[in-house]
Amino acid sequence: MGNLYLEARLDALRRTQNPDGGWGYFSGKQSWLEPTAYAALALHGEDSADRAWKLLRSWQNANGSWRPSTDVQIESWGTSLCVTIAAARGEYGEPFQKGVAWLLATEGIEANALARLAAKVGLFKPDRNLSYRGWPWKPNTSSWVEPTSHALVALKQSAPKIADRRLNNRLLLGHSQLLDVRCRDGGWNYGSRAALEVDLPSYPETTGIALVGLQHHAAVADSVELAARMARENVSPLARVWLTMALKLHDREAPEPEGEVTADLLLTALEALSCAHYTLFKTGGEIGT
Repeated sequence: MGNLYLEARLDALRRTQNPDGGWGYFSGKQSWLEPTAYAALALHGEDSADRAWKLLRSWQNANGSWRPSTDVQIESWGTSLCVTIAAARGEYGEPFQKGVAWLLATEGIEANALARLAAKVGLFKPDRNLSYRGWPWKPNTSSWVEPTSHALVALKQSAPKIADRRLNNRLLLGHSQLLDVRCRDGGWNYGSRAALEVDLPSYPETTGIALVGLQHHAAVADSVELAARMARENVSPLARVWLTMALKLHDREAPEPEGEVTADLLLTALEALSCAHYTLFKTGGEIGT
């Protein structure tokens, strides 16, 4: 079952690659960074992945960040995915170095000096510890669980190749923020554990994504158990793939894959990735130990 499941998804990705080398969210649609990056990882080692990387390389901005498509001229969280691809390919040259530098310089706006001062004098009560640092979807906005997790993966994979004194501290602050925004049940919501002092529920997909960023962290044992329980429930296909990757990366048994190939190419790429090359998200142990 596993081989048939994987091959059906890899074949679907090969058939739907756009002439420019990328993938849209659906077949025949404009190429975007997110489905292209995940498909390139799922097809790692194939000519299709090389063509995808050539396109992604052309989307890097002068400051090291990556934009989400040919036409959208903004700096985006997808920089983390591209740094991860570069590391997987063993390409540590200027694009990689500039991408890492951009990640080290980017943080959620909620941690700026003005916000910390406002909280200190009681103008508002923050829902998180503002001394920690996560990553936003784009600069000058608040940090969220998903971009923070991907930035942690990219930077931890980069650590052996980067001589920057900021790196270890930045990873510690990112880890600390993910742990600080963990929900009461041990999982993760999209950004905060509470709103207006009301506890928020965790979600399976963001719990899986957070655990990918917190691989082998000593403080997440209960969260991994929660992920295992979530994976046994009737969760969405997107939640299932992230929980599957999280469990495998924490050296835990994951459910057998199931289901038909859908028209959603982002999901198709992630389902293939969860079977084959999920280790491209693998990082070392806990930073700072």
